[in-house]
This record gives sequence, structure tokens and C-alpha cells, in this order.
Amino acid sequence: MRHLTRMAAPHWLALYGLILGAWAGLWWLAAPAPDLAGALWALCRATPEAAGPGGVLAMWALMSAAMMLPTALPAFATYDEVAHAHGLGGGGRMVAGYAVVWLGASALAAGLQLGLPALAHPVAGPVLLVGAAAYQVSPLKEACLSRCRAPLTFLMAHWDAGPWRMGLRLGLVCLGCCWALMALAFVGGLMSLGFMALATVLMTLEKLSRGTLVPRATAIACLLGAGFLIGGLP
Repeated sequence: MRHLTRMAAPHWLALYGLILGAWAGLWWLAAPAPDLAGALWALCRATPEAAGPGGVLAMWALMSAAMMLPTALPAFATYDEVAHAHGLGGGGRMVAGYAVVWLGASALAAGLQLGLPALAHPVAGPVLLVGAAAYQVSPLKEACLSRCRAPLTFLMAHWDAGPWRMGLRLGLVCLGCCWALMALAFVGGLMSLGFMALATVLMTLEKLSRGTLVPRATAIACLLGAGFLIGGLP
């Protein structure tokens, strides 16, 4: 009961609001009718060159917030419980450190989208899917995923670093765990709510489950998707 009460504290409600706001923003940008989003809708539908660096970065940052914050809730909740038990704070600094990592990743993704027109080539889709499948079963993926699955162990190992640095380290581990699936946005469709919802569910299941079932099943799905796309190439 005390745990549930903590999860209803104002800072938790603010975090929930941020996640819901990010998804609402994505829905708004992806709305099929221009009168629902006006200029933002037009910006989203524009080419990367027309949207400009700021517009593309904003899109990736919104996607990162909507997709990655839910997957990190167990780690945030673990920190909150331990810090509260010792009369400490700093949860906001931890979330901020985590967010900085994903803002950096968003900037990198925006730069790739703007600087690599080849990502729009039909062959890029199968290549990304095969690469994601390989990474899903790699030792690095397993190492990062094992840390995401044991947030208490991870936090205790880095507790002396303070909440800000713990947030940075958690963000880096999370990035190492999820970057390949996030990169599939180039295949699944930027601003595709269906793809983003599916990817969020898969990344969350990976962190909540044990063993290799979910990562390996995702890898197989990526290979099947690559085969489907290759079959449709001219």
C-alpha cells in the first residue's frame, strides 16, 4: 500500500503527465486532417529538409519521450523507494540525467535523417531490419538488458555517483538496450503511432521478462520483415 501511495506522489503524477503529453503530441502530429494540428501537422508531413534541423529534432525527442520513459518506470520507482526510505530526494535529477542521454540520441537520429538521404532508399529497410535482428541476439544487447532488468542491483552499484550521474548511466544502458529497435522507426515510419506503440510494448516486455524469448522473437520478426521487404524490391 505504501508503494502505491508513493506512486501517486506529485512528482510521479508529473512524470505520468509528461508521458501522456508526449503520446498526445505524437497523436496530434500524426493526425490525418490538417485542421487538427495546423502548422505542426504540416511540419511533420514535410520532408526533413523542409522541416529543418529544429523540426526533425523535436520529432525525435517527442518519440524518445513517449517510447522510452515508460520502459524506465521500474528503475525510477526503485530509486524513489530506496531514496525515500533513506530520507533522500533527487528523483527529478535522475530523470533529467536519463532524459539528457535520449535527447542526445534524438539529436544523432535527426542528424542521420538529415545527413543520410540513403536512409530513404528501399534497400535501407531490409538492412536496418537485419542489423536490428543481429543486435537483438548480441552479447552487448544481453549485457545492457540484464542491467535494465535488475534496477536495484544497478542503482546500488552506482549509488555513490548521485542521482544525476545514475540517471546518465541508466540512460546509456537503456540506449544500449533499445537503440536498434528505435532505429527501426526509419522502417516502420516516422510518426507512425502503430509502430511506436508496438516498439514501446516490445521494449517494455524485454525489460520486465526474463530469458531470451522476447529478444529472440523480435529478432525473428525483424528477419521476416526484412524478407518481406526484399521480396517487394524491384
